[in-house]
Amino acid sequence: MNLFRRRAAHRIAAVSLVLAGLASPLAWWVAHERAEEGIVALAMEESRRLLHHFNALDLSGPEARTHALEAASHIVGGLFDIAEIYDPNGEKLAEAMTAVGEAVGGVLPKHGRPSYTQPSYESLFLADGRWVLRVFVPLFAGLEDRSGPLSGYFEGMRLVPDWQHAEITESAFIAALIAGFASLLCGLAIYPVVLHLSVDNEKKAREVLNSHISMMESLGRAIAKRDSDTGAHNYRVAWIAARIGETLGLSGSAMEALILGSFLHDVGKLGIPDAILRKPGSLTDEEMAIMRTHVAQGEEIVRGMGWLHGAQEIVAAHHEKWDGSGYPRGLAGEAIPLAARIFAVADVFDALTSKRPYKQPLPLAQTMAILERDTGRHFDPRVMAAFRPLAGEIYAQLKKCDEDTARALLEGRIRRYFEI
Repeated sequence: MNLFRRRAAHRIAAVSLVLAGLASPLAWWVAHERAEEGIVALAMEESRRLLHHFNALDLSGPEARTHALEAASHIVGGLFDIAEIYDPNGEKLAEAMTAVGEAVGGVLPKHGRPSYTQPSYESLFLADGRWVLRVFVPLFAGLEDRSGPLSGYFEGMRLVPDWQHAEITESAFIAALIAGFASLLCGLAIYPVVLHLSVDNEKKAREVLNSHISMMESLGRAIAKRDSDTGAHNYRVAWIAARIGETLGLSGSAMEALILGSFLHDVGKLGIPDAILRKPGSLTDEEMAIMRTHVAQGEEIVRGMGWLHGAQEIVAAHHEKWDGSGYPRGLAGEAIPLAARIFAVADVFDALTSKRPYKQPLPLAQTMAILERDTGRHFDPRVMAAFRPLAGEIYAQLKKCDEDTARALLEGRIRRYFEI
């Protein structure tokens, strides 16, 4: 399993576990509440029927107390352990209880005269863990018609038997297990779908990124041909810059921008006339002024190309110097973007150690002496401190490096940091 598949599996598993962790207790609570409400609804309905049977729904007549006592005595022992019946004014007319009710009634919270108009219930747990349900039922003269005035109140207490409590808990636990299992099963079912979509998206993203890199290389080749270079310099300097960037802890978009900018640093030379760009001798002051416009032209090129916008820092500042003597803005010190400061070291190192039509490569010691001399003037001391330990290894690797080898070296960094 590759990194992407492992990451997708871990994330889906984590989400599934979180959902299971949320769904299971919620399902348990809903199942428990529904069972509890079912018991209460049955108790309320049966109490009304029994009260109706014993003519205890209308408690306003002279025989109200007699009917209430008879009804209460028949209600307890079945669904209720305590039965209390009140007249419309909240005066207690009758009370009956089982032995269990007598034992429990003394520890239940007391309340004042009933005055409610809607049925309700309380769910209580005693100190010893026993479960008690209390129902509060407003009574109306008719069994089915409850639109008239109140005719009294019925209150009942039921100590839920252990077997029923265990049955409800077991049912709620099963519902929780089903919900948790369903969450996990859902994660398992969507994994191949997510994987397929992600792989397809990754494939398309790679195609787009590959096309972008091909465009970058095409621009690089165009620059090299106009500047009478083989193009290997662009590959080498971008690879050297990436190595220094790694030492300085760059990654992600910062590393992408460093590689792009280093590779396309001279893209603005596409707009410089051949008569100036390829002139074999020294440039006049006027020609040099035109040559220096390649920086601004390069900025315009990469600024309008979206994906290459990250290259702008180096394109705009690759001729700036640490002491402020560079161009075009005369930036100094840390006002120069870090990517441009890294590029400056990589560019000069490669220029000194590479063979050009007009010179032979310098040895490492002489190259480093020049870099050290210009540290603090041209180069950032911190960047030089990061580069110094790498110089020997980089020199040895690039000493006999042709364009194809340099391209392969840079491609390795591109594939690492551009996530191809």
